[in-house]
Amino acid sequence: MKIEKFEDIIGWQKAKNLTLDIYKQFKNCRDFSFKDQMQRATISIMNNIAEGFERRGDKELKHFLFIAKGSCGEVRSMLYVSQELGYTTKQDFDRLYTLSVETSKLLSGFIKTL
Repeated sequence: MKIEKFEDIIGWQKAKNLTLDIYKQFKNCRDFSFKDQMQRATISIMNNIAEGFERRGDKELKHFLFIAKGSCGEVRSMLYVSQELGYTTKQDFDRLYTLSVETSKLLSGFIKTL
């Protein structure tokens, strides 16, 4: 399948799902700086994929995909803190962590094809 727009990228679709899940998970979190950083990190994943794609060059796309992968790591790192502070249950942690790892793996695969 030819990717014609960034919305066709499976990694972007997965990142969007992760973003929506993070926003829902921390919707009522009163630790506003933590919540803001978590939301910014997760939305950075999908936005960097989109920005890299729109620049229309494999070299730039690859660069932005690496940035997106870095943001996946940031989300996973923050998930550990969220669990230890009681902001997420073990079940929610596992679900969000797995989605972040899946997103990161998709990005790695995409990078290898470029």
